[in-house]
Amino acid sequence: MKIPKEQRRFCKYCGRYTLQKLKIVKKRPRRTLARGQRIFLRKLEGYGGFPRPNPRGRGKPTTKLDLRYVCTECNKQNIIGKGFRVKKVELV
Repeated sequence: MKIPKEQRRFCKYCGRYTLQKLKIVKKRPRRTLARGQRIFLRKLEGYGGFPRPNPRGRGKPTTKLDLRYVCTECNKQNIIGKGFRVKKVELV
């Protein structure tokens, strides 16, 4: 999928149309102290097997892309929705 590197978009922080550059953000590691993660780690303790069925073969074919537009004037980032699935991205 080809996406333009720069685009004139409305910046909600400046309140006007500005030139914005596209930035692809990499996935961060999961939070280890999140409530759900703590509950899951508690289940893994002690004797017995894994608390859930084996997740083999249930993965998604691609990862969701996290795209953000960075305003050239105020340097604030605007996130585009929730992201979308794509195998290959090319910034043109």
